[in-house]
Amino acid sequence: MCSLPVKPGRRHSVSEWSSNNHQLSAAAAHERLVSTAIRQDGRALRSHSHSQTSWDQSDTSRRLTDRVWDVSRWKHQLELCAQKVDEEMEALTLSKEQSEQALAATAVPLEVSSECLTLREGRRGYELVLDPVDQQLKAEVELIGRVQRVLQQHIDKASEQLSVLQDVHQQLTADLHNKMEALDVDMTCLSLTIKSPNISLKTNPTRILSGSSTPQEWLQFSQVNVGRAHDAVQTSQLMREDTSLSRAQLQNELETQGRATEFQLRKRNHQEQQARDQLTWQIKTTEDEMLEMEKDVQGLDMDLEAKTGSLKLAHTRLEHRTSRPGVDLCRDEVQHGLVAEVQQLEATIAALKQKLCQAQRSLQTMRLHRSHMLQDLHRKQEALSLEQRSINTRLRLAPESRPALGPALGPA
Repeated sequence: MCSLPVKPGRRHSVSEWSSNNHQLSAAAAHERLVSTAIRQDGRALRSHSHSQTSWDQSDTSRRLTDRVWDVSRWKHQLELCAQKVDEEMEALTLSKEQSEQALAATAVPLEVSSECLTLREGRRGYELVLDPVDQQLKAEVELIGRVQRVLQQHIDKASEQLSVLQDVHQQLTADLHNKMEALDVDMTCLSLTIKSPNISLKTNPTRILSGSSTPQEWLQFSQVNVGRAHDAVQTSQLMREDTSLSRAQLQNELETQGRATEFQLRKRNHQEQQARDQLTWQIKTTEDEMLEMEKDVQGLDMDLEAKTGSLKLAHTRLEHRTSRPGVDLCRDEVQHGLVAEVQQLEATIAALKQKLCQAQRSLQTMRLHRSHMLQDLHRKQEALSLEQRSINTRLRLAPESRPALGPALGPA
């Protein structure tokens, strides 16, 4: 009889086999329960995480939208403020140029006033008078000097304020540029979705960069910039108004002083013309009197010569009658008449000589005084010529050719 082949290895019992099957079934059931629990937890986690992620993304988008609105609002304010600063810089620059033109316009009046003073220094003798014209001209020179100093102060202040406005404008421009860049960044972030092709994981994206500011610091920074700009613009506007009013006031003072100076100059010119005409008449009258006096001197000379001849005749008669002899040497009526005639002629001749001497002295005095009057007339004519030259010089300040110091009021 043949024997069957037997597979080598351990043989299990039926109970062991049944026990193994039971263990496998139990393990499978347990693993299914664990898997079911894990699946339920995973589904719950997926649902919660999806909702949380959607909410977080929505909230972030809302925050980005609010931030974009805030940045846009401040960007608009900064743009308006920068525009006002630009406009104010243009207005202040124009005001400064007007002040510079006004300062340059004072050069001609100062030159004219100084030239008039120099011309009038050419007067001589008693014509070199410290008259109201000199006082007005010196007051005009002093006023123009004060006007120049005030205008230069306005120009210096305007230059300083322009520097302030430029600094403010640069700060606003820098802030506005940052706002625009930040707005572009936030708008880009707002436009991104999970389907955007250019999203990726980054290294340590939650880090806090150095130089980061808090929302309060961010808000305060722009508020300070806008506040500085408003203050600078307001200061500039007040400065322009003050400058315009000052220019108008100085213009009025210059015009008033100019009219006063010209009035005194023309008044003095009229007085000198009257003095010249009066002196000319005095010279003419004196010369006429001198002619009459010369005629009278000639008449006195002729009378004196005639009276001397009569005295000689009387003396000769008396001397001849002294030769009468004896009792005929009588003091008769002829003798008494001749003595009386001699006495009368001697008195007449003495009076004529005295009067002739007076007439000659008077004539000499009139000749000397005429010489003085001619010299004075020459000086008066020179002074009058200088006054006329001064008047002609001041024609350069005629209203139609006189530059104004600027408008009374500039743009606010």
